Amino acid sequence: MDLKKPSARGGDDKQQIVGDEHSRRNKLSEEDKVRSPICCMMGHIDTGKTKLLDYITGNVQEGEAGGTTQKMGATYLSARNILEKTMELKSDTKLKVPGLLFIDTPGYEFYTNLRSRGLGLCDFAILVVDIMHGLEPQTIECLNLLRMKNTEFIIALNKVDRLYGWRICENAPILEAMKQQAKDVINEFNMRLNEIINQFKEQGLNSELYYKNKKMGETFSIVPTCAISGEGIPDLLLLLVQLTQKTMVEKLITYVDKVQCTVLEVKVMEGYGTTIDVVLVNGEVHEGGQIVVCGLQGPIVTTIRALLTPHPIKELHVNGNHVHHEVIKAAECINIIAKDLEHVIVGTALHVVGPDDDIEAIKELVMEDVNSVLSRIDKSGEGVYIQASTLGSLEALLEFLKSPAVKLPVGGIGIGPVQKKDVMKAGVMLERKKEFATILALDVEVTTEARELADEMEVKIFCSDIMYHLFDQYQAYIC
Repeated sequence: MDLKKPSARGGDDKQQIVGDEHSRRNKLSEEDKVRSPICCMMGHIDTGKTKLLDYITGNVQEGEAGGTTQKMGATYLSARNILEKTMELKSDTKLKVPGLLFIDTPGYEFYTNLRSRGLGLCDFAILVVDIMHGLEPQTIECLNLLRMKNTEFIIALNKVDRLYGWRICENAPILEAMKQQAKDVINEFNMRLNEIINQFKEQGLNSELYYKNKKMGETFSIVPTCAISGEGIPDLLLLLVQLTQKTMVEKLITYVDKVQCTVLEVKVMEGYGTTIDVVLVNGEVHEGGQIVVCGLQGPIVTTIRALLTPHPIKELHVNGNHVHHEVIKAAECINIIAKDLEHVIVGTALHVVGPDDDIEAIKELVMEDVNSVLSRIDKSGEGVYIQASTLGSLEALLEFLKSPAVKLPVGGIGIGPVQKKDVMKAGVMLERKKEFATILALDVEVTTEARELADEMEVKIFCSDIMYHLFDQYQAYIC
């Protein structure tokens, strides 16, 4: 789709504009051109993905339902933080990147869509494997996603502290920690390591401990880690920086005319009203710039009033003080203050409007993701009504309910808090199939008015922060 307005300029004028732009870019220092690499944390549920991120950047899992990640989160680690955390390795590696931006993804089976979305934002991935369990179903699914998207990755062999007799060496490089272990611990480590290397071979991949890996391009590096006491974390960070700087120099160049940005959360901030948290993957955004985002009632065109970022090592969807900016370059997690953001759909793209862009074409483009989800609802309109906090969570719930083990038809969808209009839509089923006159609400609030109307109409509302629990509640209701 062509997003540019038809231009009345002549060819010479166009060449002059292009020439001026190239001249301006060439004046930028190499340091100014390079953006932070974006790294995606992936793996099976309960392998310790978020706890690894906790140790690196601060605690981010406490607010998640059941201690498991239900949505994508973004956390930034500055170059200074990286140097501090890798000091023990005494490496002479020179940091050429401003920092690292981490995206955390869920490990639940039916969150394939969020893992895919997270990976779509990223340059590199950390595949987390539990040393006690080896490759599990979602580990293999993550491998397939990584291959499909041709994404480089490091394997974090986590939970080494579960090895019987492991001696804790807080934040130590892994070789230093290994020197402190008894022979029996080393033997068990080697046994489990070899089993996992063989499991990767069965998937068609060669892997090896990173400090023994002589074929970095052909063999994937394994870094043993502990998310509780930090063994191997310095190695993981340093290797990540080294590999991204070595293999992704061209990809990390920021071009201001190619903005790639995704909405992670809509939230109310005291003194600012409704705001959005976004991940800026490429390009730059300016205070006062015009943006287009996907809304529940259609596309939203608005102007950026303020750009805020969290203080270093602060996860974006955790409340706290922010730093104000006039312009922000990728890659960064940003809080955007603007009007009319109440109905923005989380998980969709944000577009910056350029001087020559066709706004109508952009408005059509931003609605594509939602239209794709709407096309998956039962055409008869017969089924339960589902509500979720984000587009990604809604997709995951749809996928789960349509799986062979569940096969529950969906007649309507909503995003955000359950309101009276949602209850009225679900209530249509009372005259057709009463058992479908229900709302399955995933990780969303129910307004008082909606609850009162549901009681009056006898529409059942089931709420949970965990997808599986919603279906359990529904099954108990119909049995």
